[in-house]
Amino acid sequence: MMTRVFPKKTRGQIEAEISDAMTRFEKEHMGRGPIETRTYLVEDMVIVRLKGVLTKAEHKLIRSDRNARARELIKQVRSELIEDGRSMLEDIIKGILRRKVRSLHTDISTETGEKLIIFTLDRPPELE
Repeated sequence: MMTRVFPKKTRGQIEAEISDAMTRFEKEHMGRGPIETRTYLVEDMVIVRLKGVLTKAEHKLIRSDRNARARELIKQVRSELIEDGRSMLEDIIKGILRRKVRSLHTDISTETGEKLIIFTLDRPPELE
């Protein structure tokens, strides 16, 4: 049986690859892509920062008189959508880093329209 050898990638290459994959996920699964996506590898964590993810309708709802309730509803719906796509997200990370995702954490700011997704891995990725 032949063992497959993967060439090691630089931190920047991996971060860019994850950012591209996360942008595609947002467009395909969430229905709208972010304005900007940045990924940071920190030891056994992957931190993805997505800017400009709220829709015009969500912005309008947040600015309405019922904005406290609207913020909670938006956060709740966005959280459910991420949970629905969790296996896809874990597959993206595993496919790029060849590491198992131990946990996934996410939050969205209804103030700035910025979303963070943090993955913790079973061990740090191998970098060049």
